[in-house]
Amino acid sequence: MLKFVKRLALAALLIAEAGTAASPVRILIAYHSQTGHTAKLAAAVREGAASVAGVEVLLRPVDEAATEDIVKSDGILLGTPVHWGNLSAESKRFLDRMGEVLGKTSKMLGEGRTAGVFCTAGSISNGQEMARLAAIAAFLDMRFMVIGGVNDEGFGSLGPQAVTGGSPPGVNDRDLAEARRFGERFARLTRQFRAGAKP
Repeated sequence: MLKFVKRLALAALLIAEAGTAASPVRILIAYHSQTGHTAKLAAAVREGAASVAGVEVLLRPVDEAATEDIVKSDGILLGTPVHWGNLSAESKRFLDRMGEVLGKTSKMLGEGRTAGVFCTAGSISNGQEMARLAAIAAFLDMRFMVIGGVNDEGFGSLGPQAVTGGSPPGVNDRDLAEARRFGERFARLTRQFRAGAKP
């Protein structure tokens, strides 16, 4: 009898491991980009996230992210340019649509999922913190667990940002490195969170 119980336990363990291996952690990176700067930062975030084993990353402009992309995601990252000290209207519409989609599938909304945000702005005091905080507030309202970034000095951040109106203009190597670190951290913590989450 003991031998049978051991075999049954081993079979259950193998089935559980096979189920985990067959179901990768899914991360959606949705972004709005007018000039290409936010898209460039999003690509670096994707590169970092894709470096984590067992993670599948989907990179989409906000207006191309399908309902299925939102529903199937274990983690959602939003990239936005800063407009008048806030999210772009397109990014805000994505958050509204995301809440509507998740609200129709479950009263739990983003419960058991992770979220994060990154942004680009034309100048240093353009409102990057306000834009990221607006997105974070929406994610928290939808019951997501928010994951921030870590800057190159080792301090926590709301998520990566790039000031693109400087000299030279555009996203620089330091911004891209921070975005890759953020993507890796987000994917790693999302994978850990999902592994320990109970439905």
